[in-house]
Amino acid sequence: MSKVKAHIRYRLEDGAIVPGVTTITGSQLGWNKQILINWGNRIGLEGISASAYKDDKADIGKLGHAMVTDWLLKQETDTSDYSKNQIDQAENAALSFHEWAKGKNIEPVLIEKPLVSEKHGFGGTADIYAIVDGAIELIDLKTGSGIYEEMLVQVGGGYRQLLIENKYKVERVRILNIPRSEDERFIDQVISKKQCEIA
Repeated sequence: MSKVKAHIRYRLEDGAIVPGVTTITGSQLGWNKQILINWGNRIGLEGISASAYKDDKADIGKLGHAMVTDWLLKQETDTSDYSKNQIDQAENAALSFHEWAKGKNIEPVLIEKPLVSEKHGFGGTADIYAIVDGAIELIDLKTGSGIYEEMLVQVGGGYRQLLIENKYKVERVRILNIPRSEDERFIDQVISKKQCEIA
């Protein structure tokens, strides 16, 4: 899997380009702006380049996602563009997903399928839409230090809405925080229907 991948452009039927869910919840709504400023300051004071650190963690997260989705698709993950440290941390994330998946019957329906909302004018690509132990479930993978409010909006309000509008039934919505390292923790958070409606 190449680190460099073209960013998906979401287009309506008339060809108009619309923003993606993460663009809306991140840069347009500005959630966690102060948290990011404080984090950047702390990292800088430690003598670490915040942008290099962020890019490295993003690459690890991207590879961890690929390892999980490739496993679901029964295909090999190309790790040739990544360092040994990045591969090791991505494997930690994938292993925590495999632990969660043990004993579950998971039948993938859509894996990283771009969808567009003609009604609301946005697009998005959910990580996993699958039948899990008989229930039709939307699963979003996160690699990081936790699950935050904007993630609930992204998944419960954004991806879920995209699936429903595109005629996919959603019975359960879940965020899995799959840790890259020992200082992060595994979190399995099911988002209730009410939380999704608020999102």
